[in-house]
Amino acid sequence: MKKNQNISGAELEVMQVLWESDQPLKVQDICDRLVNSTWNYKTVATLLLRMEGKGAVVSEKSGRVNYYKPVMNKEKYVRDQTRSIIAKLYHGSAKELAVSLFQSGEMTKEEIEEIRKLFHL
Repeated sequence: MKKNQNISGAELEVMQVLWESDQPLKVQDICDRLVNSTWNYKTVATLLLRMEGKGAVVSEKSGRVNYYKPVMNKEKYVRDQTRSIIAKLYHGSAKELAVSLFQSGEMTKEEIEEIRKLFHL
């Protein structure tokens, strides 16, 4: 993603659908795959145009239909957003983020055990 690194929450929902697909999707396909969304076709089409302007997606025309695919790399986006959250909310400390997650009760025993195994604790 070259132009604007920031996408909105609504745009992120559309990106999730595109990231999960192994092929370019038309607007209706995206609408059909959006979970818990009441957005209509026009709203999704507008979001896609905005995202294309930001350099997050590209469109390919086939006949009269545009097909969209992500340009923005999911892993890089997640990594950048995680760094941003750590910097803003946890004074740059990943340890503070981990402690916060642990103390909040959001992590299951299984997740804690998986983390222990990752760090060989």
